[in-house]
Amino acid sequence: MPAGITLASIAAVLVPVGLVTVVLRQLPFSFVKWMKDSQFFSLLGMMMPVGVMTILVVYTVHGQSSAPGGIRAALLGVVVTFLLHLWKRESSLSIFGGTAFYMLLVNVVL
Repeated sequence: MPAGITLASIAAVLVPVGLVTVVLRQLPFSFVKWMKDSQFFSLLGMMMPVGVMTILVVYTVHGQSSAPGGIRAALLGVVVTFLLHLWKRESSLSIFGGTAFYMLLVNVVL
C-alpha cells in the first residue's frame, strides 16, 4: 500500500460507499406497493418507452452527419426498424433487424 494509506482508511471509504449503493438500489423495491396503484406511475410506464426511444432516435440521427454512411444510412435504418415493428410488433426483431440493416449499409453498400 502507498505510504500513509492504512487498511482502516480504505475501510472508512469503502463501507459507506457500499452501504449507500445497496440502499439506493433497494429504494425502488421498497415503494413497489405504493407505486402499483398510482395512476401517475401507470401513465409513466405506458409513455416512457416511447419517449426514451424517440429521444434515442433523434440523438442518434443527429450525430450521424459526420459518421460513415452519413445521415442517409441512419434514416434508412430508422425506416427499416419502424417497418419491421409495424410488420411483426416484436421489439427485439425491430431493433436487431434495423441495426443489422444499418450496419450493412455502412460497411458494405455506402
